[in-house]
Amino acid sequence: MLSADIAIIGGGLGGVAGALAALRRGHRVVLSEEFPWLGGQLTSQAVPPDEHIWVEQFGVTASYRALREGIRRYYRDFYPLTDAARRESRLNPGLGRVSRLCHEPTVAAAVITQLLAPHRSSGRLTVLQPYVPVDAVVVADRVESVTLRHTGTGEELVVEAAMVLDATETGDLLPLTGTEYVVGAESRAQTGEPSAPQVADPTNVQSIAWCFVFDHVEGDHTIDRPDDYEHWLEQAPPFWGGPMLSFTAPNPRTLEPEERTLQVNPPIDGHVDGDPRFDAGDQDLWEFRRIVARENFQPGSYESDIVLANWPQLDYLGGSVIDTPDRAFHLTQAKAQARAYFYWLQTEAPRPDGGYGWPGLRLRGDVAGSDDGFAQAPYIRESRRIAAVTTVVEQDVSVEVRGDAGPALFPDSVGVGMYRIDLHPSTGGDNYIDVECAPFEIPLGALVPVRTRNLIPAAKNIGTTHITNGAYRLHPVEWNVGESAGELASFCLEQSLTPRDVVSDPELVHRFQTRLVEAGVEIHWPEILGY
Repeated sequence: MLSADIAIIGGGLGGVAGALAALRRGHRVVLSEEFPWLGGQLTSQAVPPDEHIWVEQFGVTASYRALREGIRRYYRDFYPLTDAARRESRLNPGLGRVSRLCHEPTVAAAVITQLLAPHRSSGRLTVLQPYVPVDAVVVADRVESVTLRHTGTGEELVVEAAMVLDATETGDLLPLTGTEYVVGAESRAQTGEPSAPQVADPTNVQSIAWCFVFDHVEGDHTIDRPDDYEHWLEQAPPFWGGPMLSFTAPNPRTLEPEERTLQVNPPIDGHVDGDPRFDAGDQDLWEFRRIVARENFQPGSYESDIVLANWPQLDYLGGSVIDTPDRAFHLTQAKAQARAYFYWLQTEAPRPDGGYGWPGLRLRGDVAGSDDGFAQAPYIRESRRIAAVTTVVEQDVSVEVRGDAGPALFPDSVGVGMYRIDLHPSTGGDNYIDVECAPFEIPLGALVPVRTRNLIPAAKNIGTTHITNGAYRLHPVEWNVGESAGELASFCLEQSLTPRDVVSDPELVHRFQTRLVEAGVEIHWPEILGY
């Protein structure tokens, strides 16, 4: 048995941020994670950060900014950058169009290891890998302990803690602790949201995707033809405009099918700096999430750019992985779909020169931290969500509903974020749902369960809806949620309070907000024009 002040179950971005917040307050922390790398969507899921356009100036926490600058510093310290790239204060190693900081998951994993290293050395942080939660003891609405199981050996370990953070990718502690939660799509009658369906469906969640990393070099690197390749060739959702194994996919904002492209190692003409408000940057597979751009490195350092594939054709629509006995099957199928798509790219994809397939495409397991080139873990977009004191709904953040009213405000704000409501095609058969958002705040009430007294959500499991989760699920917001959850757990321990005590008392809310601001958490957007 292990004992700690705070147990954090799940080592994604929220879990790491929560641990750092609690550790800087001097608490003892146990942090568990299922996969080899800490960092979740940024590392084991391999997805470079989806961020708003003001990220370099404001709108993220100081510790998230330190993570970003740590990634840039790692490249400057250890990579053969060109002199021009080394001088670039806003270095974007991959020059991908999705982000101002497209980078390898290996580098993010290394920087997270650096951030946690002194705390592990001091003994105040214990990291358990690879472990998943399988049971919990709850007495009088308090989580007394969580049982973890080693995914390799099956060994079980009990962790006791005064405060518990659920930072798992799908809110796995919620059913284990009997914490009330919602999963899937709520109905319009339940939430009043314009984009909600008429009928609630707990099995209707955003698709997952199994991403992979690849480059292109001379030679034939074609993988074995998947046994189920014909099955995936036949998949053609009615709204897709063609087969999944193609360059055709719906435009998220117009829903009209459109053709996308793959340019292999294209020349980079000028500075890549797309504005996601007007250009999602997702028309070309190579440029969208390129994580190494040869242009940034000394001549001869790289034979090819390196690309992370997180692409519409990888979105798995076959079923939910939450609250289902078929979870393992759906995970296997999601990866099989991705493998089939890569084989299609190598063998059948139409090339600009009139030919078919790029056999020189090569999976890069060394970059993904895996044996096969695919990410260690599936990219999870939607989680179980606590039944919270405050639930953020579409009306709170939608520009169409709110008009030009400036940022979406909450009096108990514990952070900020900005992203469109971006719901990918779902397991219930929905096409994209895309809603323009105002810059928004994260209400403290969304981190407080209606009943469980010492459990705090620290990832995508806060009090949002199926709809608003689409805006609150991205990298900097998850980090902010985790950091504020770690600070809340620490505040409650030091003051002998529960999260419900804090959110119910305006004076305590004010004291807690002051603490966050002093720690570098922005709780309001700047008062400027032109959002």
